This record gives sequence, structure tokens and C-alpha cells, in this order.
Amino acid sequence: MNNSTGYYSTGHCSTGDYSTGHCSTGYRSTGNWSTGHYSVGHFSTIDYTGFGAFNEPCTPTNWDEAVKPNFLYFDLTEWVSENEMSDKEKEENPTYKTTAGYLKVYEYREAFQASYAKASDEEIEQLKALPNFDAEVFKEISGIDIRERDKVKVTANGKTVWISKESAKELGL
Repeated sequence: MNNSTGYYSTGHCSTGDYSTGHCSTGYRSTGNWSTGHYSVGHFSTIDYTGFGAFNEPCTPTNWDEAVKPNFLYFDLTEWVSENEMSDKEKEENPTYKTTAGYLKVYEYREAFQASYAKASDEEIEQLKALPNFDAEVFKEISGIDIRERDKVKVTANGKTVWISKESAKELGL
């Protein structure tokens, strides 16, 4: 691989070689958000040649008609201006003196998680409504367990538990 992008890759945020999909790490894939190789589907973790979504068959029409949340489209790089740089960043990137900043590079999952952290509840519902949505497959690809978003951490008497947001509302938390 060449830096953080794959050789001959035409997809954005893609790290797999010969990949035409967006936000993929798999090789020779044409789908988006996939870690599987030779995949033509979306959110694929298995190696197969059929069109699908979340490792299950899906028609291209069903996928195209589904609303995709904006947080799925993220960048692996970000320009950080000199005035926004920390002292540590300046020390690690001395060329900022001539470039007035530096290009910060994120790992795939790091960028995915940062984008997800900014997602609205509406966008999370759009994600869950995607054809064949599977929280485990999504977690394997992104490192994100969306089920945690629906819970609230509560600590009482030295013990910590996770409860649903609905239960927390009922308890006035």
C-alpha cells in the first residue's frame, strides 16, 4: 500500500488496493465501507462476488433508494492551521513554520469513529434503516458498537451499570 491509500484506488478514504469503493479497506472491492476482498456490495466483511449489504444479498435498487447518513462520508486527512496546533503537534511537525500548518492523517477506524461521534440521532436511525443492517458487521468494520449509544452509564453506591435511555428518562436522569 502507498501511505494511507491503496494503489490504483479510485475511491475516497480507501486503503485497499485496486478498490473503487469509498471508505473501504478491502482489496479489489467496488462497494463502499467494506473490509472484505473482491466485494461489490456495501458494509461487507466477507469475500464474495455478489452484490449485497452487511454480508447479505441486496438489490442495487434497494441500496440506492436507502437514505445514507452523512456521517458515513468522512476524510482520512485534515489540514490543521498553525494557530490550531498544539505544542506537541508543532514539535512533531516542524515544517509547520513554512507551511503554516500540517496535514493530520487519521487511521480508518479513528476517522470513522470521530465522524460517528458527531452524528445526530436521526442519522443513527438512517444507519439502522439501511438494507440488512447488522450491528455486529458494522462494529467489525468501524469499531463502533451502536448499541452503546442507546444506553446511559449510571454510577451509584460505587457500582456502574448501563441502562437504556428510556429507563434513564423514567428515573429522571
